[in-house]
Amino acid sequence: MLRAGGKRLLGIGFVRQVAASPAAAATATATAARSYHERVVDHYNNPRNVGAFDKKDPTVGTGLVGAPACGDVMKLQIKVDENTGKIVDACFKTFGCGSAIASSSVATEWVKGKKIEEVLSIKNTAIANHLSLPPVKLHCSMLAEDAIKAAVKDYEKKRDKLGQNKEPALDTAEKAANA
Repeated sequence: MLRAGGKRLLGIGFVRQVAASPAAAATATATAARSYHERVVDHYNNPRNVGAFDKKDPTVGTGLVGAPACGDVMKLQIKVDENTGKIVDACFKTFGCGSAIASSSVATEWVKGKKIEEVLSIKNTAIANHLSLPPVKLHCSMLAEDAIKAAVKDYEKKRDKLGQNKEPALDTAEKAANA
């Protein structure tokens, strides 16, 4: 039901209900295609890495962020190899518009295989540019950036509790912000 509602929002599937002729259908499809970039539509229709990890796992960091203005809520999780410090897997669950889902999907793809310090340098502007998000949808890419930072902070907090982190969580975040 959510997917059907989202498709109506994106203009996908709406063509069949409105268009009486093939010419009208082609016009409606072209209009819908101009509304969102093909990457947004692709990541919305075929989201990558949807799912969840056990949040109690010490190798998993969970970031839960939301935008009260629009109601989007994003949960992004990372799984880190403790020996290498690289993110070996990532997943997300997002309740929101197509742009929020696409931003989450892109973020999980981009963090895989990178070290913690590297993912903290991923900026919302890079996600927004990659998806060609319009200005009114920039908050979706901001949520993705915030979710990445929150997941890293959660992971490092768990490591600190277990006494495994040689570097305090704030130092890593501060280094990335100053870079």
